[in-house]
Amino acid sequence: MKVVIAIDSFKGSLSSIEAGEAIKNGILQSQNADVLISPIADGGEGTVAALVIGMNGTLKSSVVTGPLGNKVNAEWGILDDGNSKTAIIEMASAAGIVLLKKEELNPLYTTTYGVGELIKEAIHEGCRRFIIGIGGSSTNDGGVGMLEALGFKFLDSNNEVIQRGAIGLQDLISINKDNVISELSDCVFRIACDVKNPLCGDSGCSAVYGPQKGADSEMIKLMDKWLEAYADIAGGDKNYPGTGAAGGMGFAFLTFLNASLEPGIDIVLEETGLEGKIKEADIVITGEGRMDSQTVMGKAPIGVARLGKKHNKRVIAFCGCASSDAGICNEYGIDAYFPILRNIVSLEEALDKNNAFDNLSKASEQVFRLIK
Repeated sequence: MKVVIAIDSFKGSLSSIEAGEAIKNGILQSQNADVLISPIADGGEGTVAALVIGMNGTLKSSVVTGPLGNKVNAEWGILDDGNSKTAIIEMASAAGIVLLKKEELNPLYTTTYGVGELIKEAIHEGCRRFIIGIGGSSTNDGGVGMLEALGFKFLDSNNEVIQRGAIGLQDLISINKDNVISELSDCVFRIACDVKNPLCGDSGCSAVYGPQKGADSEMIKLMDKWLEAYADIAGGDKNYPGTGAAGGMGFAFLTFLNASLEPGIDIVLEETGLEGKIKEADIVITGEGRMDSQTVMGKAPIGVARLGKKHNKRVIAFCGCASSDAGICNEYGIDAYFPILRNIVSLEEALDKNNAFDNLSKASEQVFRLIK
């Protein structure tokens, strides 16, 4: 029997590859099988680790500018196929909301500058292809900070560089491209973007995501106005779906760089060549920490299930827990899903790495005792 395991991380507990190892352990406790683990992610947290480890890449760590101007260590990766180098970056590692305390959240002053520094360093390492996940941002600067690090100049009426953060956009008059890094013209960016919000308006980044980044109603109105003026100066399409992603970073990529906005799971599945592995399998295993109705909204397990059903494979999912509406996953290619908790425990106990590994291993063992 050939089994392919392509399971997302159990957030706060097991990484994609750790979850895969737990399932593999359980399967081999029940029978002999040929088990292949293919780490995956949907473009959010864990994408760097999943792609780099799953594709024998190299993990890197760089000190860059954090969202409030402080220095942070950002992990990223390089894939080298001998012909070209691809950089794997999560923007949240340099400008993420997880880097700030609740009382520090304020999108007027948070910047994406560190993301540009990561791109610049990757270019110096020889990378010309980029896969960038832009979820989990703390910013609303329209990607201006990132572009500034790449040599773009955003100027006020005195021809001075504007302040970093969304607040600087109120003074923006012109954009100078004279000192942009020359290598950018050779670079291609695949942006993992799973939201369809435009840059401005009631569905724009300021209104929809501003509150979780610390914005009050007055700040939202101001930032939306500033972003609209920025879009007019830049000449980009502020209504294009996804331009509001990551506080307008989607707009920056589309307008100034050779970029495409794509569902994160589609990028990961293509880059890892999972479809070819599934073709040779008898059973496909996927899953994530919590399965619910949101799972079918472009998340990793459904992307895997879609490929499985394309090749008429049985698809099984494991999860830490499942909500009452998780049954909809069965309509999207998952034949059966199995929550792994075996008794009543606290959330802390459920998330404990050793407990989660053991529960997942034992659950997979029992399921595969039925499959021989």
